[in-house]
Amino acid sequence: MKVLLTGAAGMLAAEVVPELKRNGFEVMAVDINQRLPDIKKLDITDKDAVFDMVGSLKPAYVFHLAAETDVDRSEREPDRAFKVNTIGTENIALACQKYGVRLIYISTAGVFFGDQQDPHTEFDIPRPANVYGHSKLQGEIAVRNLLSEYFIVRAGWMVGGWEIDKKFVYKIVQQLKEGATELKVVSDKFGSSTFTKDFAKNLVALVKTDRYGLYHMTNKGSGSRYDIAVKIVEFMGLKDKVTVCAINSAQFPLPAPRARSEVMRNYKLDLIGLNLMPHWEQSLAEYIRLNKDR
Repeated sequence: MKVLLTGAAGMLAAEVVPELKRNGFEVMAVDINQRLPDIKKLDITDKDAVFDMVGSLKPAYVFHLAAETDVDRSEREPDRAFKVNTIGTENIALACQKYGVRLIYISTAGVFFGDQQDPHTEFDIPRPANVYGHSKLQGEIAVRNLLSEYFIVRAGWMVGGWEIDKKFVYKIVQQLKEGATELKVVSDKFGSSTFTKDFAKNLVALVKTDRYGLYHMTNKGSGSRYDIAVKIVEFMGLKDKVTVCAINSAQFPLPAPRARSEVMRNYKLDLIGLNLMPHWEQSLAEYIRLNKDR
């Protein structure tokens, strides 16, 4: 069965592509960044190019992973964020509509404002706190308006890919490898970690059910950036050598406002008995163990 996968140069695709292949899918990998030789070039903001690609391949599914994920850049350059995350997604959805293709769109916990105490579920009303969240939510709306056979899957704080990971966990690991003995980490923002390896396995299992709709897919448990940093230090074997200091986010100003809580519960996966995601601490320990000596 043929699959077209956008965003193939990214950290999530590094796990989703092999997981699809293990499950018997034939994958056409595309990205604007041809980081690997088997990635074909596609700019999702070019509607004609998208239609040509989908029309010529006629896949059973499009896995739409391509996105502008830099939250602060999105705040500084909103036109770019909406062009990639909203118009690009709309182009993909329109092509899927024309050619009768099922779509899997990867969205984000960033669609929530984060002012509630309980974890966000699929039944909560989105209200983004920044441009990035707005642009991804508008992508969701385009998918829902144009298609009936789709999966919208919201991920949390993504972790994976090691050296191609530009996000929090790898940054902390690199500081430790460079000899840092003190880390100052924000303790008043909370979220749900999403390890790409776990996500890929649960995503493919979900898609194979053809149970279309909106889903949350994060690792079990939640914590602050501080909580994660403490565990990274522990799993790197540096507990007695490194101090992790909790700071307020006001001490670390950023261009884009952040939600206080991006914690999500995989409520619908729980209800249908398909929540395969391990606890984040378990996955972090394994991730560090496998990669720390690289």
